[in-house]
Parts: sequence; C-alpha cells; structure tokens
Amino acid sequence: MKIAIVCYPTFGGSGVVATELGIALAKLNHEVHFITYKQPVRLNLLNPNIHFHEVNVPNYPLFHYQPYELALSSKLVGTIKKYNIDLLHVHYAIPHAYAGYMAKKMLEEEGIFIPMVTTLHGTDITLVGNHPYYKPAVTFSINNSDIVTSVSQSLKEDTMRLFDIKKDIQVVPNFIDVSQQKTSFTDCQRDVMALPEERIVTHISNFRPVKRISDIIDIFYNIQQKIPSKLLMVGDGPERKPAEQKCKELGIKEKVIFLGNSNEIDKILCFSDLFLLPSERESFGLAALEAMMNKVPVISSNAGGIPEVNSHGISGYLSDVGDVIDMSENAIKILEDDTTLERFKENAFREANKFDVNEIVPKYVALYEGALATT
Repeated sequence: MKIAIVCYPTFGGSGVVATELGIALAKLNHEVHFITYKQPVRLNLLNPNIHFHEVNVPNYPLFHYQPYELALSSKLVGTIKKYNIDLLHVHYAIPHAYAGYMAKKMLEEEGIFIPMVTTLHGTDITLVGNHPYYKPAVTFSINNSDIVTSVSQSLKEDTMRLFDIKKDIQVVPNFIDVSQQKTSFTDCQRDVMALPEERIVTHISNFRPVKRISDIIDIFYNIQQKIPSKLLMVGDGPERKPAEQKCKELGIKEKVIFLGNSNEIDKILCFSDLFLLPSERESFGLAALEAMMNKVPVISSNAGGIPEVNSHGISGYLSDVGDVIDMSENAIKILEDDTTLERFKENAFREANKFDVNEIVPKYVALYEGALATT
C-alpha cells in the first residue's frame, strides 16, 4: 500500500506514535509519505520506503493567522495525485482531519476516491476539540472519516461523551518497539548523574500544567528525605521555570537535573530506577510505556488511559490525581530495597511487551485493508 501520514512533527506522543507507525509500515514494505510542516523528530529517512513532504505556508500580511489548514489540504491533494497514494491516515483531529476531509472532497471532483483513517490522541478531543469554537468542526471531521480509532478505551468513552459521534470508534492502543529496548549502554554514564548509592527518579514530558510538574517536585522531595536519590527532569515547557524555582525554595536544587528536550530517551531511562507521571489527564500514557519498556517501574495517577498501561502493584502504582502522599509512599516502597525494585523492573518490562509494535501495527494494517475494500 501507499500510505500518507499526517501528524505533528514534535516531541508529543501523537507525533511519536505516528512516526513510529510509519517506520513500522515501511519495514513491512509499504510506501509511507509523511506530510507535515517539518521533519518529525524521530523520523529517519534512510529507509527507501519513507518519504517526507514539507507543508509550506506563505506569509501574507493580509492574514493575522496564516492558514495552515488550507496549505495542508492543498499539499495533500498534490501529493496524493503525484504518488498515487492509496490511503490517508491523519493523527490528531485538529486540524488534520478537517484538512484531510477537504482534500478528499477536492480529489473527488477529479474522480479520485481515497479513504481517510483518523486517529484521536487526547487533547485534540478533551481539551482543544471540546472548545465551542472548534467543537462543530471536530464533530464533523470525525463523523466524515472513513475509519476512526482512539489510542485508549478511556479516550473513546470521552469522545462519545463530549461529541455527537455517529461513527464507530475502534481502540488501537499506542505501541513501542520492544526489540529496540536497551537496559545497558557501554557509555551509560550513570555516575555523571548520581552517586552509586543514589536512586535515579525520572520524569519526561512537555511540562504543560496538565502534567502537574509541581506534584513531581513534591513527590521527589518526600522520596529524597527517606532514600538518597536524584531527579532527572526531561523536556521543556511553561512549567519548567516555576519547577526550578520550587526546587530552590525546597533546598533540593542540587538534587534535581533539568535536561531539556532530548533524543536520547532510552539512554536516560537505562539508568533510571523510577518514573513519575502524576498527570491530571492522559489519553494513554506513552511516556510511561516507554519507561516500562526500559525496565523502569511507574508511579502515576489513575487518570484517563494510564490504568490501561500501568498495572497497579505490578508495573508500578496508581493513585488519585493530586494524592502526593500516596504517590510518595508507593515510590519509597519500590525504591527502599534492591529485591523489590528488581521485581518491579522485570514486571514493568513484561507488561510493556503487551504493547509491542508487532502486536499493534497488524491491527492498523487490517483497518487499512478494510477501508480500501469498501472504497
């Protein structure tokens, strides 16, 4: 098949999953065309089955906001025609499903009919999409997609509750490539981050308010009072500076390392002992899954789709959103002795295997084949 994938090219979960899906499809000898405004951060173009097409938006003074949707739909039309694309898969409802629908209609004017699969990832539904300004367009785009998927059962239920959806939504969870899992590196450099007797606690995100970064600092503050430890904060966003200030106020500045955005997530996780994800909302919890793949147990909230990934008492522990005390106690429970920590590490890896790329990508392929069969 020739498949066009539209996604955000950033560090966020939807872009990562879309990119990894395209890479996996290319390995299965499908021809994959990524269409977005810059090369996705995890995209390697060495595979001859992978192509990238940049969407350029001319800067006209007439427009207060440049019309990306218009440029994207036009780019889709041109790419689909030029490369004889069989199927369009858009990730994130806004603005990709809307632009995809417009491209479909323009192509139909020329007698070209192409099915569109829309994957819902989270904030495109629960936060942005539910805003009154966008809700009618999001509802329309979902209902006019040929196939709709969501990355968790929780997100499917939220979508059905928040929107007037006429389409069936199929749950296809996010995934990871377990074969890429590495728990050791010859240049791991753990000693640069922490002393041998210290545990390493890690958080990775875009540092938005929904991630409850302040809770992470509080949880770690409680952990380090009982167990010698360091905290690695990976990522960047609006909550970073307030978090840095809070570390100073609590007197733990020297124990917390802010690393910024990184393309070496596996290397960071290889020497991590515990992962914190106390989010207020998570459609799935891809960061938790990547931690588990690297044998890192997870302390998380029970929000959204996280309980579908992190198994309570097995790969880590779940707590109510904002329950810093419970999260702290559970973290200490895992970290306080080597035997318990090792058991949780092995359990985390075993649970992660349920979401291996080889288990999930065939589900997408089957959906594609079904969509093409009805075109």
